[in-house]
Amino acid sequence: MAETQPPLLIKRYASRRLYNTETSDYVTLEDIAGFIRAGREVQIVDLKSGDDLTRQYLLQIIAEHESRGENVLPLGVLTDLVRSYTTQAQSVVPQFLAMSFDMLRKSQSQMVDNLSRLSPPMAAMPGFEAMQRQQQAFLKSMMGWPGAAAHEDDAEASPGPQAARREDVEEIKAQLAALEAKLSKLGR
Repeated sequence: MAETQPPLLIKRYASRRLYNTETSDYVTLEDIAGFIRAGREVQIVDLKSGDDLTRQYLLQIIAEHESRGENVLPLGVLTDLVRSYTTQAQSVVPQFLAMSFDMLRKSQSQMVDNLSRLSPPMAAMPGFEAMQRQQQAFLKSMMGWPGAAAHEDDAEASPGPQAARREDVEEIKAQLAALEAKLSKLGR
């Protein structure tokens, strides 16, 4: 297993400014969100008291994204989270959420691994790169998946005309149907 980097230490000064100890410069909440999207763990501590403020700032990042209309958390989930703070389920909810996200990450990794083993390789299929960019954009919008930012610039650099997009979507649908057929044959 590869070694993991230690968390990026961010110090909060009394002025509420956030200081990146690795690069020796001030950062914003959006910068911190970018570090996390890139796969880096962060730890935010109060310079004076040494209190860990990471949870508080991560919740603030989520709240800002939600307030800008980037609704990732359905209203029902938010309601259930609030409700869990007032019930005995409080002890179960954090574990359930952690396990759910862990399962999602593992499933995505397993799917990529399984697709790479197909013969012929998926990368050789026409339109695979477009499908991969769309998957990464979806994962990024859902939860800021670290690998999702890899081709973000490619997808935005050449949007193409609307007709080409429809053709791409139809091609991807056909490829997905073919993949499902292959996977069902492999499962037998």
